[in-house]
Amino acid sequence: MRMISLALVSILFFMFAGCAPKPQILSEKLPQTYLLPSEYEQLQSWAEEDFDALLPIFEKSCISGRTKGLYGDLCDEVGEVDDARAFFEHSLRPYKITTKEGEAEGLITGYYEPLLLGSLQKSERYRYLLYAVPDDLIIVKLDSLYPKLKGIRLRGRLEGNTLVPYAARKTMAESNASVLCWVDDKVSLFFLEVQGSGRIELDDGETIFVGYANQNGHPYRSIGKYLIEQNEISREEVSLQSIRAWLADNPQRVDEVLNANPSRVFFQERRQSATGSLGLELTPERSIAVDRRYVPLGAMLYMQTQDPIDQSPIEKMVFAQDTGGAIKGEIRADMFWGYGSQAESKAGKMQEPLELWILLPRNGE
Repeated sequence: MRMISLALVSILFFMFAGCAPKPQILSEKLPQTYLLPSEYEQLQSWAEEDFDALLPIFEKSCISGRTKGLYGDLCDEVGEVDDARAFFEHSLRPYKITTKEGEAEGLITGYYEPLLLGSLQKSERYRYLLYAVPDDLIIVKLDSLYPKLKGIRLRGRLEGNTLVPYAARKTMAESNASVLCWVDDKVSLFFLEVQGSGRIELDDGETIFVGYANQNGHPYRSIGKYLIEQNEISREEVSLQSIRAWLADNPQRVDEVLNANPSRVFFQERRQSATGSLGLELTPERSIAVDRRYVPLGAMLYMQTQDPIDQSPIEKMVFAQDTGGAIKGEIRADMFWGYGSQAESKAGKMQEPLELWILLPRNGE
């Protein structure tokens, strides 16, 4: 009897496994993204969401043409909504994002808006250059010749009639650089590049906002991964805080470690605080950076992860409003925590599992 029961269980398992839905590419606007149709009942804590708080974030996101291109008439209707939850549920359907193989769990990290001390004049204290975009930086959009390479950019400079790679971090010279300002801490400057935007408190009392403008074309390399490979920090211990502590304890190796990342970010002054790739001011704990090969900028998403400090669940709607050099993959995100010491603490420690749903228009279904 036991053998018969086991056989029956096996047959039923393979029957139901064969009937399980397979992820597919379901939207022309997401040509590389595999999705599984879902329902709101599958989104844990959906009923506890603050829907009224989401409406103004969505309305602000609709300022961007990318958001309007994705959600169409919903951007025109959002200002007249009386029942926020009904608006989202009746207008949008959730789709779970997976890999082609059906894997549904990815990774989420965090970022924040740092504060640095700086000056518009170089001095003994303020001697580390915050680069603006160099005048000789050349950007080539490859999709103008090869449509299949949409979104791919080459960056370099001209030597005679030849385009050559732009200088890497280690070899970049200040002599022909475009200067935005000078700061007093090279490690904080490096992490400003990683975060992508921040505030500079100048020595005359003024505070300016700065944000990503471009970069030198070299790939981003994680210095945390470099320290792991050098057996200096364990994989389990690596965080912004542990990297900072290691660099403080090993000042003679700071340049070596920072130069392990050849990428250099160029900044521009901005009129508002932390601003993402949509050109919009980011909303703490609601804005995330994504890989736009898989998740379009402007998209509304629902995420399930956990707090990096106490591991309590984080289950909420978020908005794809930014990108980042280290954010690669279908189920990969970077959560913006805001400004201040608590934001820095959570962002620096966040390395958590992630499940992600994208909310797309129902289009009359």
